[in-house]
Amino acid sequence: MFNALEVLATVLVGLMVGVELSVAFVMNRIFRALPEDSGLLARAHGGRMLGALMPVWYFTSLALTAVWAFAGRYEPGAGPVVAAGALLVLSVIMSVLLLVPINNRGKTWTPENRPADWKDQANRWDRYHYARVAVITAAFTLLVTALV
Repeated sequence: MFNALEVLATVLVGLMVGVELSVAFVMNRIFRALPEDSGLLARAHGGRMLGALMPVWYFTSLALTAVWAFAGRYEPGAGPVVAAGALLVLSVIMSVLLLVPINNRGKTWTPENRPADWKDQANRWDRYHYARVAVITAAFTLLVTALV
């Protein structure tokens, strides 16, 4: 049962990292290359869709990692799991304080109501997102390290 927890937590965090890497390095580049207001509309739709899914994914990943850290506190590899959990906490804090406020504004933007600085806000979200991707990638790496 403990092995299943380790694998489930690692796979869930790994998939989350994959989605976030895709957003950072694939989807946002595609959105920027779209003509006229299509990129704005794509970002708004992505913000609504992923804005509903990702909180559940982040908190579930954090919860599974916390259970793993607690249940395996006397096992070899407990240190990397605790460190991964701390990084996942940091990623949630970053999300709530930095990314969610911009996303909440951006998911309502249309060509008719967008603010004059919408591109600056989108670029700021992208920069914060790159940092968050680095944090969750490090957490995933620590979880994989704990497995081996």
